[in-house]
Amino acid sequence: MSAPSGRRDADVDGDAESATDGGHAAASSTHTVRLELVDEPGELLAALHPIADNGGNLLSIYHERGNKTPRGHIPVEVDFEATEDRFEAIVEALREEGINVMQAGTERYAEQITLLLVGHLIDTDLSDTLSRIEECASASVVDVSLSAPKGSGNGVSSARLRLAARANETVTALEAVRSIASEKGIDVIEPLAGGDR
Repeated sequence: MSAPSGRRDADVDGDAESATDGGHAAASSTHTVRLELVDEPGELLAALHPIADNGGNLLSIYHERGNKTPRGHIPVEVDFEATEDRFEAIVEALREEGINVMQAGTERYAEQITLLLVGHLIDTDLSDTLSRIEECASASVVDVSLSAPKGSGNGVSSARLRLAARANETVTALEAVRSIASEKGIDVIEPLAGGDR
């Protein structure tokens, strides 16, 4: 049976979107979900199924087994492309599968920077330092790994920071980190950028 005039049937793959918007596919955008997974075999794969099953196009996965959430689970960040409707269906499907979605939203950041802070991080209030970096509109702290001497807390410590920066704003983000670190007497060890230093 043919479709009524002016209406197109969805294609064989079931893509109803092209049938409902006059044949134009809805625009996909990049989304990020931050998940909390139990440290057991197969958990990461199980978390990826709802994304694939609901039309998400996987871009990247950041999974660091060495870090744990306060509940002892592993934080995993997954970037993928999807339309807004499919994104909402993916988040709902993840939650229905019992996967803890800690954060879900459109990706604001396009570049990643890893650097080290060295100095009296604990004495100068590491929490304040991280909060002030977060206040910078150009960057967000994605991951922190702290190494501090045992004992009284009086000593030099180091922290590896992974920052996500807005596209073309890496320099601005680094300037903000340098300014905060300088004020607190903390050294910043940065990655070399293209050999232009």
